[in-house]
Amino acid sequence: MDILIALIPAVMWGSILLVSSKLGGKAYSQTIGLTGGALLFSIVAFFIVSPELTWKIFIVGFVSGLFWSVGQMNQFSAVEYLGVSKTQPISTGMQLVGTSLFGVLLFGEWSTQTKLLIGIAALAFIIVGVVFTSLNDKNNKEADGKSQFGKGMFTLFISTLGYIGYFIVVQWFGVEGWSAILPQSLGMLAGALLLTFRHKPFNKYATRNILTGFVWATGNIGLLVAAPRVGVATSFSFSQMGIIISTLGGIFLLGEKKSKKQITFVIIGCILIIVGGVLLGFTKK
Repeated sequence: MDILIALIPAVMWGSILLVSSKLGGKAYSQTIGLTGGALLFSIVAFFIVSPELTWKIFIVGFVSGLFWSVGQMNQFSAVEYLGVSKTQPISTGMQLVGTSLFGVLLFGEWSTQTKLLIGIAALAFIIVGVVFTSLNDKNNKEADGKSQFGKGMFTLFISTLGYIGYFIVVQWFGVEGWSAILPQSLGMLAGALLLTFRHKPFNKYATRNILTGFVWATGNIGLLVAAPRVGVATSFSFSQMGIIISTLGGIFLLGEKKSKKQITFVIIGCILIIVGGVLLGFTKK
């Protein structure tokens, strides 16, 4: 049962881009809908669990949520350039590399020689995996492919900075996950409003994407429940496996065009990223 709970984040987070693509709308409406749904879910969870909430926790959680909104909106935007099957694995790989490097530099992680070697090997797997998922078939290039890819990668770079900020702020001030759940969701919605209000995001697609917020929040709750049961290392590693769902779902459910060679590249890349994520899990023991 504990292992099944640990798989909830992978299933939920791996489905977000698929669900949002099916529900429709631009990145602005999708971000507003997701953050609104996450806030509703978090309010209910907060009053059920009743975690500690101080001004420090509120401010740190709120700022963390602001960073997250930057990460999520730009990830949605990247889908318009790269498609789900490329965006999710590349985004996951960039996040894993970024958060790991900041963890080493700021928090002194990988403090032993064994952890250092495992961490370096993990990053190597992830980087190679990202390269594989981003490869194009020379015989299957789309018009303006290089331009679209460049825009997509820059957008994912901004997205990664947002996600890293979301992670680092909470870690730096030692705020526990359950305590941050409500102020984070408030910061997420506030950030989404600041980033999207000029683009008139309030429409039927924003309402639809409230469901996406429930999906994200369910994954977040799953991770919080799983961590003390199976350990941070295992829960962290399992949460990375969602890229299988989003990547293959983008190809086979959303019908994103790929040659057989590209599909092979993507599958190999996803496997390498997952292996790297699992190895990073060992450095967290």
